[in-house]
Amino acid sequence: MSKSTDTKQTVHIRWLIRRDLQAVLDIESASFEYPWTEEEFINCLRQRDCIGMVAECAEQVVGFMVYELQPTSIHVLSFAVHPEFRRKSVGSALMDKLFSKLAYQRRSRIQLEVRETNLSAQLFLKQLGFRATGVLRSFYEDSTEDAFLMQFRSEASQSERIPSEQIHRDKAS
Repeated sequence: MSKSTDTKQTVHIRWLIRRDLQAVLDIESASFEYPWTEEEFINCLRQRDCIGMVAECAEQVVGFMVYELQPTSIHVLSFAVHPEFRRKSVGSALMDKLFSKLAYQRRSRIQLEVRETNLSAQLFLKQLGFRATGVLRSFYEDSTEDAFLMQFRSEASQSERIPSEQIHRDKAS
């Protein structure tokens, strides 16, 4: 992957397709000590509620996200940006697209696990409004490392919710 000198490139987010898989695997390998295999990606993406997205700059895949739609939340399973494109708004663009999938009275939160040693991911997510809500002891199969469970709750799910006592009062009047 050639390094770009332009720090403000246009980022295009689209669905992950089969021909993107090699670029996704390369980014995964460059990003994680224990990367997913091609078979793991394919098996995951074959599941009905699993979705993949890629970020492109100049028609080159530079980041990806795989997530699962759950009844009340979105669970991010894998998320990475190529090292040469980090801190260039690629990760933020992917997360912004995911935030747009949140809906009032439906899926109102995003959750994911982050290795306790992945401080840069923890700080990135905190900057976006995620909070660590728990510690998952010995979470990973490949090591005894713990994970932080991080969650983002949409403001609509908190601020636009009508208190139950107000609903009861409105019905009575």
